[in-house]
Amino acid sequence: MAAPLRRSVTAVLTKFRGTKRLFNPVILILDNSKYRAKCVARIHTTRQLLDGGPISSTTKSRFEENAIGNHVRSTTTVVSAVSVEHDLGPDAPTAPTPALDLTDAIDSVLKKESSLTPSEVYAHLVELQILQEDEYQMQQLVHFDVLWEKLKNRIDKPPTSIFNKIYTWNWTAKRKKMKGLYLHGSVGCGKTLLMDMFFKTVNVDKKVRTHFHSFMLDVHSRIHMLKKSMPSSVRGRKMQPFDPISAVARDISSETWLMCFDEFQVTDVADAMILKGLFTEMFRNGVVVVATSNRKPDDLYKNGLQRSNFLPFIEVLKKYCHAPSLNSGIDYRLQGRPHENIYFITGHGDADSELDEIFDKIAGQTGEVIRPCELQLKGRSLLVPTSCGSLADFTFNYLCNRPLGAADYLAIANKYDTVIMRNIPKMNLANKTEARRFIIMIDTFYDKKVRLICSAETDIKNLFEVSQLSQKHQDDNRKLMDDLNLSDKSDAVTASIFTGEDEIFAFQRTVSRLTEMQSEGYWHSRQKII
Repeated sequence: MAAPLRRSVTAVLTKFRGTKRLFNPVILILDNSKYRAKCVARIHTTRQLLDGGPISSTTKSRFEENAIGNHVRSTTTVVSAVSVEHDLGPDAPTAPTPALDLTDAIDSVLKKESSLTPSEVYAHLVELQILQEDEYQMQQLVHFDVLWEKLKNRIDKPPTSIFNKIYTWNWTAKRKKMKGLYLHGSVGCGKTLLMDMFFKTVNVDKKVRTHFHSFMLDVHSRIHMLKKSMPSSVRGRKMQPFDPISAVARDISSETWLMCFDEFQVTDVADAMILKGLFTEMFRNGVVVVATSNRKPDDLYKNGLQRSNFLPFIEVLKKYCHAPSLNSGIDYRLQGRPHENIYFITGHGDADSELDEIFDKIAGQTGEVIRPCELQLKGRSLLVPTSCGSLADFTFNYLCNRPLGAADYLAIANKYDTVIMRNIPKMNLANKTEARRFIIMIDTFYDKKVRLICSAETDIKNLFEVSQLSQKHQDDNRKLMDDLNLSDKSDAVTASIFTGEDEIFAFQRTVSRLTEMQSEGYWHSRQKII
C-alpha cells in the first residue's frame, strides 16, 4: 500500500485496530472541482487496510488523489440554500442552517431511504444545498459511522423464549465492552448537528436524546422519589444504608441503552458528586453514551468545589467513550441572517412600546385571553405574570434575579413556544449568579426551540463583560470562604464559585446561541403562529 494512502487510512481507523468485527466505515472524499461530499466505495476490510493487505487499484487511486483526514485539500466556496447574501467577505462560509429546519430535512432524507449512515445523510444534505460541506465535520462523522455500524438493527427482543433471552444477554454483554462517543469542541461548529444525524439514523428501539440539564433534573427527581418511598425503619429496627444512585442507574438502564446528551457540562456540586456512581452503574448495565460538550473530558467541572471527588468520573468517562475533538474555528450560528425586530436595545427608541406592540399582535392571533398562569412543578408552582396561549412575557429580573433554576426554565419552555424578555442588563463578574441563571435559561430555550423576543442594554456580543470584582464582592467572597472554613492557601479559593470562570467560559456559548435564536432559520424552525 502506498505511503500516503496508508497514513490517511491509519489516521482515521487506528482506534479500531483491535476490533473483531470487520465493519465497513464510510470514507468521505472531496471533489474539489465541485466542492461536494461524496460517499465512495466502502473499504473491503479494516484489517486489510491497516495491515497493508490487497486493495483495488481504483480505490487506491481515489485515495491518493484525494488526501483524507487531516490532509484533505479544500477549496473555499460559498453555498446558500436560500440565496441569502451575507456581508462577510467573499471567502466567508455561509451558515449551515438556512430557513429550512434541519430536523425536517433529515427526516425527509430518511423517508426516502431509511438505512443511511450519518455520513450518507450528510452527503445528501450537502447535495441538496441544505448544508455546506465542512471537512472537520466529515472527519468526525467517521466515528459516528463506526458506532452506527455496531449498533444498527439492534432491537431488544421480548423474553418470551429461551432464544430471545440468550440473544438479549449476549447483546448486553457486547454493549458493556462497546465505547461510546464524547465529541467536544468550540461553540457553533456543528457538534449537535452530527449527534442528531447519528441519533436519527441509528435503528435501535431503546434510545433517548436529551439535554444534559434535563437529564440531571430527572435523576435528582428519581433519587428524591426513591428516598421518599423507602421506610426509615421496619418494626423498630433501623434500615441498612441504601444507595439510591445505583438503583436509579439500573432503572434508567432498563428503560434505554443508548443515551445521547447535548451540552454535557458540570457546574453544580450536587451533580458532580453523583456522576461517577451513576454512570459507572449505567455503563456496567450496557448503556452506550454519546455526548457533545464545549469542554474536553479533563476540563469538566474545572476549578469546581471538591473537584478531587469528581476526578474519578473523568477516568470512567474516558474508559467508556472515545473523545474526538471538533474545532473548525467557525461558529456557524453567528452567520445566519438576522430576523427583523426581535432584539431591541433599550437606549435606541422606546423598546418597551415595541415589545408591547409585538405582544398585542401575537396575542391577537391566538384568540386566547391575556392572564396570569401558574406552572406546576414538583411540590411548588411558578407564576407567569403575563401570558396568552403559548406566549409569555417576563422581565430579566423576574427570571434571573430570583432563585430559579433549570427546572423552572424547562417548565416555561415546555409550556410556551414564544417568550418576551425585557431589560436584559450588561452582566459581569459582579452579578455572575444572574449570569449563570441566564446561561441556563438560554441553553434550555435553545434546546426546546423557544422563540425569544427581548430588549437589552447592549448588543448580544457585549452582554457579558469580564472585569475586576469590586471591593464589595471581594468582601462577600471572603465571608463565603469563612463560612466554608476555607483559608487563603486552600485550593478551593480558585474554584469557579469565586472566580466566575465557568460563567466566562459558558457565556461564549450563550452569545453564539442567542445570536442564532435571532436568525430567520431559527425563527422559522418551529411551525407555530407568527
